[in-house]
Amino acid sequence: MSVTSLFYKSYVLAEMEVRKLLHDPTELVTRAIQPVLWLGIFGEALSKAHAIPTEGVTYLQFITPGILTQSVTFIAIFYGLSIIWERDMGLLQKLLVTPTPRLSLVWGKMLSAGIRGLSQAVLIFLLAYLLRIQLFITPVSVFGTALVVMLGAGFFSGLSMIIASIVKTRERFMGIGQVITLPLFFASNAIYPISIMPDWLQVIAKINPLSYMVDGLRALLVTGVLSGLPLDLAILFVVTLAISFLCAYLYPQVVI
Repeated sequence: MSVTSLFYKSYVLAEMEVRKLLHDPTELVTRAIQPVLWLGIFGEALSKAHAIPTEGVTYLQFITPGILTQSVTFIAIFYGLSIIWERDMGLLQKLLVTPTPRLSLVWGKMLSAGIRGLSQAVLIFLLAYLLRIQLFITPVSVFGTALVVMLGAGFFSGLSMIIASIVKTRERFMGIGQVITLPLFFASNAIYPISIMPDWLQVIAKINPLSYMVDGLRALLVTGVLSGLPLDLAILFVVTLAISFLCAYLYPQVVI
C-alpha cells in the first residue's frame, strides 16, 4: 500500500471521528470547565501569592501553556474508551476485517484527538483574552501551537489506545487512565518550574513527554525564545511515531 493511501485512509477515519464531535458539541462546553477552573481560580489565587518563581513572567502567563497541555492530555488519554465502546458495539470487528491498515486506524484516531485538542487551544486563547493574560499571538506561534498540540494529543491518544488494548474493560481503563494522567501532569513543568523540584522528580520531569509539550507552548506563547523549540518538536515527533507503531501492533488484540 502506498504512503498516500495510508495517509488518505487515516484522514477519512479522522473525519469520521470529528463528525461525532460536530453532532454532540456539548462536549466542547463540558471540556471548557476544567481550564476555566485552573486559570480563573487556581491561577488567579497563586498569582497573588508570588510563591512560585516564574522566570520573569506573571504566574498566569507561566501556567497558561501548562493548562492547555493538561486539557489536551486529558482529552487524549481517555481516547481509548472509544475503542472499548466500538468493540462492545461490534464496530471494531467490522473495521478490522477491512483492508484498512492498522496504522491508518491508529493515525486516524490520533489525528481526531489532535483536532479535539485544537478546539481546547482556541478555548484557552479566548479565556486568556478575557483574563487579560498576555500571550504572543502571531502566525508563527499559532502554527507552532497547533503542531505541538497535534503531536502531544497523538502521543497521549496512542498511549490511551495501548492501555485499552490491554485492560479490555471501561472501568479498569478509567482507573488506569487517572493513575497515569495525574502523575504525568504533576511530574512536569506545567504549573511550576523543574528547578524547584527535588532531584529525583527533576529526572522524571525531563523524560516526561508532557514537559516537552509545555516547553514548546511556553516558548511559542509566553517567552518568545524559540531556540529550544526544535528539540521539543523532535522529541514529540519521535515518541509519537514510535507509540503509533506499537499501538498498531497491539490494535488487533482489542477484539480478543
